[in-house]
Amino acid sequence: MIGNQNLLKTNSPHIIDFQVIGSSELGYISVAEAQRHTPFEIKRVYWIYYTPNNVQRGFHAHKELDQVLVAVSGIIHIKVIDQDEKESLFVLDDPSKGLYIPRKHWREISFSHSAVMISLVSQIYNEQDYIRDFDEFKNYKE
Repeated sequence: MIGNQNLLKTNSPHIIDFQVIGSSELGYISVAEAQRHTPFEIKRVYWIYYTPNNVQRGFHAHKELDQVLVAVSGIIHIKVIDQDEKESLFVLDDPSKGLYIPRKHWREISFSHSAVMISLVSQIYNEQDYIRDFDEFKNYKE
């Protein structure tokens, strides 16, 4: 699914399907375009790799930042929690799918040994945007 269909669900985490171009003979390409496949302008891109199996990452929320996470290789398990403590579990295991995580959602991330995750984000890095304490997150008001 491409286009603006996914952009209508911007207030809750959800999977975004990116277009797949190619064949098994030649390989594949998937493309993410700002405001076509992501509900925001992409201002920063970073990737995480070589994370040991027993290490979890994340354990934070953002006040203003929205992001789309993509497992370009391996398997990534992500638990997303909203401020009402409703949990959603997602598995990223296909590079043609991304997980949209809107602002004010806590995330906890586990990686398979070979996983590489790319993150498309709506803001440049700002330490003040992070909420790193879960109780503070639950009680955060704008």
